[in-house]
Amino acid sequence: MSKKMYEALQWASSFLKKANREEHAGELLLRHITGMSRAQLFGNMRECLSPPELCRFEAAVHEHVKGTPVQYIIGSEEFYGRTFMVNEEVLIPRPETEELVYETLKRIDKRELKVVDIGTGSGAIAISLKLEQPSLSLYASDIAEESLKVARENAKQLDADIQFVQGDLLNPFRGQKFDVVISNPPYIPVSDIETMSVVVTEHEPHRALFAGEDGLDFYRRFMDELPEVIAPSALVGFEIGAGQGEAVADLFKKSFENVKVEIINDINGKDRMVFAEITE
Repeated sequence: MSKKMYEALQWASSFLKKANREEHAGELLLRHITGMSRAQLFGNMRECLSPPELCRFEAAVHEHVKGTPVQYIIGSEEFYGRTFMVNEEVLIPRPETEELVYETLKRIDKRELKVVDIGTGSGAIAISLKLEQPSLSLYASDIAEESLKVARENAKQLDADIQFVQGDLLNPFRGQKFDVVISNPPYIPVSDIETMSVVVTEHEPHRALFAGEDGLDFYRRFMDELPEVIAPSALVGFEIGAGQGEAVADLFKKSFENVKVEIINDINGKDRMVFAEITE
């Protein structure tokens, strides 16, 4: 039995809504399976899906209802105007992290600065910074080699020259000096797992999500390790969880004598980034 595209979308939207999933997921999955752009899809709404396409579409919708994120089903996510490959070894890039890239670029000039992205995951931050400002010398690390495979592939596909290193936080870079250190580290308190969607907790890597009882474990570790790797004048930028701004700012103030700290809100008005200018 075949269905017209609009009929398939209506079924998916209704099914997804009943399952408390995002109704928009149906359109994303249908575009992926048909290979159509949004404009093409809406221009062909009265066309019939082939039986194999319909079968794949229905299976994909059922998979999302069970909890698999749409991005893992289609294998990609848009970030800063580019398409990044993702799988269950990396965190799905979020719009909030696009703001971290934007705010970082605002704070660095066109000089040939040495920049490192810690906990790179899919490579979205490092690759975006390099492609937006090619004069930067970009390094990126992750504790998991499986994540770095994804990041390397994204850098290759997007033609970004990044030096990837496997290792725990700043340890691989001891002895080097960076002008800019950027990170979107794990920052969710472990107790929050009880209230989070299974779409996140059962599929995205926990190593990229959770950070101790208060969510601040990684920021504390950064404060211990940063002095080993920052240049005499350096910029450090972190993504943070909403409500963590003052706590992370205090960590900087207690750890460094000469530091200027900014807490930046995201587009939704929540504190989402902390930037610190550190000088000797």
